Amino acid sequence: MPSPFRKINPLALGLLALALPLAAAAQPAPPAVTVAEPLRRQVTEWDEHIARLEPSARVELRPRISGQVQKVHFRDGQVVREGDLLFTIDQRPFAIAVEAARAEIARAQAKLDLARQDIDRTAPLVRDRIAPQAQLDTRRAAQREAEGQLAAAQAQLRQAELELSWTEVRAPQPGRASDRRVDAGNLVQAGGTLLTTILTLDPIYAVFDMSEADYLRLARQGVTRPGASPAVQLRLADETGWAREGRLDFIDSALEGRSGTLRARAQLANADLLLAPGLFARLRLRAGEGEVLLIPDAAIAADQASRMVLTVAQDGTVQARPVTLGPVVDGLRVVRQGLSPEDRVIVAGQHLARPGARVTAEVAPARLAAR
Repeated sequence: MPSPFRKINPLALGLLALALPLAAAAQPAPPAVTVAEPLRRQVTEWDEHIARLEPSARVELRPRISGQVQKVHFRDGQVVREGDLLFTIDQRPFAIAVEAARAEIARAQAKLDLARQDIDRTAPLVRDRIAPQAQLDTRRAAQREAEGQLAAAQAQLRQAELELSWTEVRAPQPGRASDRRVDAGNLVQAGGTLLTTILTLDPIYAVFDMSEADYLRLARQGVTRPGASPAVQLRLADETGWAREGRLDFIDSALEGRSGTLRARAQLANADLLLAPGLFARLRLRAGEGEVLLIPDAAIAADQASRMVLTVAQDGTVQARPVTLGPVVDGLRVVRQGLSPEDRVIVAGQHLARPGARVTAEVAPARLAAR
């Protein structure tokens, strides 16, 4: 009866013993990644927003009287001062109305003088019982009527003079005038015809929307209380520094229901008139000071629900850490929650690392960690 165990060739055993260490040596080494500890720094944090510039005042200039435009006294787009003459409307009909009102005053004054003379003549006669008392009462009533007519005529004169002054359309406030909408010779209607628009550009407003979280953070710092006017900084699209400064001067009273944001406004000086309505700019508002952790933006990954970074434990195992992020400070991202100063964050080679896998950690040079 043959044995159930086959006889093993000694040569095969030797080849198998040689192949096992070769197979073990053929397994790939853990991938190498670059790690760095978060930077600890005392910084001033700023909340950044996208702002749109708006004029601090907008006036649509319309005539207060009807008539024909005689002359236009400004150039389209000219910067005007308060009180500058912009349009002249034909003054002749209104000058005639002033003259008529003055004539009416003279007539009413003459009637009042006559009524007073009649009283002066009648009073002695009544006192001597030559004339009845009723005649004196009639004279006094005529005097009061003449005084009323004189007051009405004087009011009519003031109205006529006021309308005459309205024939000169002047700038109600300083700013930049838009283009003229009517030329000399056109008829304009009181309150209906748009003559031009004046925008006040110094100061100028920067309007932006802040989130509910931004508002709550500022409110807890007391920034939103009445009378507070925290400093803001602004830069245009072609500027790299934050040289323009202003003050937060308005926060709306309620959040917008659909977007969940709150409208806010800052006021900035604009003496050179470079800031123009409609421009977009980046605006930042001081959010507080303290020690924070900073990492490069390249170290941050995203999943469907949050932001995270990959760290390497002491045994080389990759771990995913959900983090709460803040603004960018000097090119590095503030991490508010999720990291400790001793964590080794993967700053290069994230595509080679998987949570739970092992990697070889290489410490980044200082310039790479701070990038």
